[in-house]
Amino acid sequence: MTRTMLTRRTMLAFAGAVSLTLSGLAHAQEDVPTIVGFGDSLMAGYQLPATDGFVPKLQAVLDAKGLPAKIVSAGVSGDTTSAGLSRLDWSVPEGTDAVILELGANDALRGLPLAKTRANLDTMISRLRERGIEVLLVGMLAPPNMGKEYGDEFSTIFTDLAAKYELPLYPFFLDGVMAVPGTQLDDGMHPNVRGVEIMVAGILPKVEELIEKLRPTP
Repeated sequence: MTRTMLTRRTMLAFAGAVSLTLSGLAHAQEDVPTIVGFGDSLMAGYQLPATDGFVPKLQAVLDAKGLPAKIVSAGVSGDTTSAGLSRLDWSVPEGTDAVILELGANDALRGLPLAKTRANLDTMISRLRERGIEVLLVGMLAPPNMGKEYGDEFSTIFTDLAAKYELPLYPFFLDGVMAVPGTQLDDGMHPNVRGVEIMVAGILPKVEELIEKLRPTP
């Protein structure tokens, strides 16, 4: 959700790709499903210690519950759906079983055309499904200053795509965090550690369902 220099974002994305490739190899060795968190700064853990972002916190909870899954991050701060689409194929490596798809917040913050946001997400889902990768779609809300009409149309993008592709949908990634005192950084947009914990607890049932779906049938 934060604008970054192109060179910095490219370096972060490259580093993430290397990490994901190694994670794919680890997946083959561990024989557990690999789930990629593909998104923006909310997924990347903006301004948080490496162990306190959404992905490591989710991994820690799954490990504590004894749920077999490897969660890896492909979050890049500042990404719009267009930026995400441009890096999708190489940011989600072979061996990935599922993707938690969380993009669109920066489109809304910048007031980008919603038809383009919808088309980008639709294409990403289609490409992932063609590769046999399951998708957990994560929704967002548009900021109030964009107006009710824009906000309503933005929200329908996620519900419509979930229905079209019969995807599990977690309606609002910042549920329990947005505008809640003590859960955000000083910028008033990104979660602090407590906020991340709330986000993980909220989405956990959907992730558990996803892991169950990925279990091999006897």
